[in-house]
Amino acid sequence: MDTSPRPMDLYPKIEPYDRGMLDVSDGHRLYYEQSGNPDGTPVVFLHGGPGAGSNPAHRRFFDPDYYRIVIFDQRGSGRSRPFASLENNTTDHLVADIEALRAHLDIKSWLVFGGSWGSTLALVYAARHVSRCLGLVLRGIFLGSKAELDWFLYGMKTVFPEAWRRFSEFVPVEMRDNLMVEYHQRLIDPSPDIHMPAAAYWAGYETSCSNLLASPSEAPPHVSSGALSLARIEAHYFVNDVFIGDTEIIESVPNLRRLPCVVVQGRYDMVCPIKTADALVQAWPEIDYRIVPDAGHSAMEPGVRSQLVRATDAMKNRI
Repeated sequence: MDTSPRPMDLYPKIEPYDRGMLDVSDGHRLYYEQSGNPDGTPVVFLHGGPGAGSNPAHRRFFDPDYYRIVIFDQRGSGRSRPFASLENNTTDHLVADIEALRAHLDIKSWLVFGGSWGSTLALVYAARHVSRCLGLVLRGIFLGSKAELDWFLYGMKTVFPEAWRRFSEFVPVEMRDNLMVEYHQRLIDPSPDIHMPAAAYWAGYETSCSNLLASPSEAPPHVSSGALSLARIEAHYFVNDVFIGDTEIIESVPNLRRLPCVVVQGRYDMVCPIKTADALVQAWPEIDYRIVPDAGHSAMEPGVRSQLVRATDAMKNRI
């Protein structure tokens, strides 16, 4: 277990050398970009949510002189189209999209990097396409179990009661025993007057619980298109148990243990509590497990981002 505090910051800002839209199945078009070294070791970044989309900061976890950095927006997210679409949007579809993008870019195999929901998707992808993976760098482990979903909806109030109160009070009091269904119904409603406020409260709840040092606000949650894709797609996946079984990932671990894997986990991550990372490491003891003692969930907390950069640097000697 590596808990070294040696500070490392993100790599400098860079711009992509290639951008495109990839037509995949069922009318979806995926935004993708490549940056760094065109002849370098390929790495694919899997963003969280599902539905959060990617952003320029995500390029900066990787040494641009060494890595060929591939970033894309998953179905319905970010710059992919149709925006916030739930049609034909499942874990199986996303795994197939990763393979389609790999083939489109003529990449034989790549390092897979994912945090939060991205860790889930990375593990499912690796289980189904292990020969295409050079290794894994994971953060804020989420395995898609019902217990984890229940924690998100109700358990986080143990530590963030103010944030949960705002989240729950958006729903009429007599309906608060089933927040998932009530939010889902509002988020899939075609009227912006209904789905946009619901999206703002859902996304605001998650954001306010993502950092070690919370900043509670009494201001109304910010309404944005990014909040809509995050909230709508997350609720869609959550109401469908993220389209995988409770134990699918853990059961796949024996086939993954030959891969080098680093897990970075904030000790006080309340969105994806450390007990889930611990369960993965117990099943996969070869993991290079890095607990950040003073961090929550966000990849941008100083200790987490430092360890992620150290992890991608360390992978240069392991893949």
